[in-house]
Amino acid sequence: MRWPRQLMSLLFVLTLLAGPPIVLLSLVGAPVRGWPTAEQARQWVQNPLTEQTLTAALTIAAWLVWLLLAYTVTIRVLTRLSATVSWLRRMPLPTPLQATAGGIAGAAVLGVSSHAITAPPPPPTQPLAAGTLDEAGKPTAPDGDVLADDGISVAGGWLPRDVAEQVSAAAALVWLRRRRSYRPRPPGPPSREDTDLAPLPPTVAAVQAALADPTPPPTEPGAASAGSPPLDRPTPGRAFPRAAVGLTGPGAQDAARGLLVTSLLAGRHHPAVSVVATRSVLAGLLGPTAETLGRRLPGLAVIDNLGQAAGFLSGDHPGRGLGGRDQPQRNTQEGTGPPGPTLIVDEASATDNADTLVTLATASSALAVLGRFPAGQTWQIDPSGHTHHQDGSGSAGPRMCVLSQVTVTDLLTVIAQPGTAPPEPGASGPSRNPALAGRSPQWEATAQDHPVRSGTDNRRLQLRVLGEPTLLLDGHPVEIRRTAALQVLVFLAAHPDGADTRQLTDAIWPGLPRRSLTGRLYTTLSDLRATIRSTAGVTIIEHTDDRYRLQPNGVTVDLWHFHHAVRDATTAVTTDATTWKAVIDAYPGDLATRRTWPWLDPIREATRRHVIDAHAALASASPDARQALAWLQAGIRIDPYNADLHTRAVSALITLGDHDAADHLRKDHARRLAAAGIVPTEPALTTATLRDHPAIPTR
Repeated sequence: MRWPRQLMSLLFVLTLLAGPPIVLLSLVGAPVRGWPTAEQARQWVQNPLTEQTLTAALTIAAWLVWLLLAYTVTIRVLTRLSATVSWLRRMPLPTPLQATAGGIAGAAVLGVSSHAITAPPPPPTQPLAAGTLDEAGKPTAPDGDVLADDGISVAGGWLPRDVAEQVSAAAALVWLRRRRSYRPRPPGPPSREDTDLAPLPPTVAAVQAALADPTPPPTEPGAASAGSPPLDRPTPGRAFPRAAVGLTGPGAQDAARGLLVTSLLAGRHHPAVSVVATRSVLAGLLGPTAETLGRRLPGLAVIDNLGQAAGFLSGDHPGRGLGGRDQPQRNTQEGTGPPGPTLIVDEASATDNADTLVTLATASSALAVLGRFPAGQTWQIDPSGHTHHQDGSGSAGPRMCVLSQVTVTDLLTVIAQPGTAPPEPGASGPSRNPALAGRSPQWEATAQDHPVRSGTDNRRLQLRVLGEPTLLLDGHPVEIRRTAALQVLVFLAAHPDGADTRQLTDAIWPGLPRRSLTGRLYTTLSDLRATIRSTAGVTIIEHTDDRYRLQPNGVTVDLWHFHHAVRDATTAVTTDATTWKAVIDAYPGDLATRRTWPWLDPIREATRRHVIDAHAALASASPDARQALAWLQAGIRIDPYNADLHTRAVSALITLGDHDAADHLRKDHARRLAAAGIVPTEPALTTATLRDHPAIPTR
């Protein structure tokens, strides 16, 4: 409780305020006893440094110091009172209708019969899912981050909610594409660091965390259910009129970056060009990354003059943008094609080609001019994205998405095509991830220093993180009250070598100021420790040198058992089917299944790949074609998006002569990818040849 500390602080302040005046008045007396006479002034000029004058000077100095202290305390008190009054003014009061309804309900409660009614006992309290209710019972985003109805704020900008949802969906598609393109390799050690397991930028993680569903979704994260339509696309036209608009003010550049991201997200599901920008504008928006990043953005066309823009907008241009994809011509007259692209130009181009811009505005979904536009309306934009018309009325316009240069680069990462090719499946040894360079493998310390015990393990606490994360005491779930506490347990289970305060706060509350999260983390850990101590009588989270870690002697973790099975299979002198079956048996489900915590994706995918490697190894080593097919089908159930497993299974089906099943498997995989929003870019499964996957012998 904080009231004793607050009381001591109050007493200390009162002592400072009352003590000096009492001491000065009792020892020296009043600071002013009247004005000095002329004789006293003449004596002071002749001999200024006397005992009396020095005493008076020290007394005046002491009173001035006390006045400064009193002034500071007064200002702090007035500031606190002003904040309290402002909070009370913002507190919503019940409407007359609500007050009437509350009075009727109260009368009904007080007027019921006094006969006792035996109510059934309440059901046992279930552990809260991460992000459901906070301590006050208010619906919140995960871990108490209240989400605004119209958008979210990130470091370096503000995004409307529909744009943020598209960013989150695009980030999920990044991981689905990585799952699709992964090619199983000879199994390696648990501490794999594949190049395509690098986490997404922090801004993307902050958007995902802010939009995380309070309750776990019924389907796999990032995967749309079959037949479900994609999310509503953010339309630039909601904020922009058909005519050209000039953007001025301190937020003009940030608003243009937001328009760039919004338009590219809007065109993700269409192959046509979605943004046309001049080269100078793109360099000002993206900075040093404009040249390299611009070439990797599908749907972005960079022009040197407005004559080239007319070609893109009219559909006469060949349509190959810098994203490297063929753009089919749009039937804008009939309205059957995708909406026209967004055109972003600078003020000089707009001034020199005002008539051309008016014509181009009719064929584009949004046309923005960075600067004043004499031939159309101009908006002044503040750093928060609020717009004001510069037509003399000063009326407010819509709020625009605003992004800084660093933030827009982070968000464009989920749209850009990969810059490097994935590692070859036949490469020996694990590939190094540049984002993880310099770190020691996570599982080395656990495997060597804290060996996992066998079935005779008598530890009472069990932490299950493969599948639905649950803490068990003697087989019964332990209630985890705080929304972030369960996430802390899973994070420490995935990092057995421990994590410091910065790593925990950055992972659990990405995008929020770290200085405001330390107290929240301490409160979460304190409550978690108290819950486990009161339930099991032990402490399983130790804190040493600002690092938190799970005590291996106090709790068993299924993820640690899984990685020990992987280590046993990869370090055995002779690897047989039994070791790989042990890996598969130790994997009941995905890491923290159905949880959408952004930091989970790299670790979850790395764990899943170990199981895929085991299935592929068993299929390759199986002498029987049907048994090999069974292992491949089991691997497909683990990851139904992996193209390599489907290709191998199709090859096995063709080898067995079941062409109908092979065609059905190809079509089912294509439908699943399309339902998730992934458009095939190559005929990966149209022809299953035996060149990459040799025929499996039949018996």
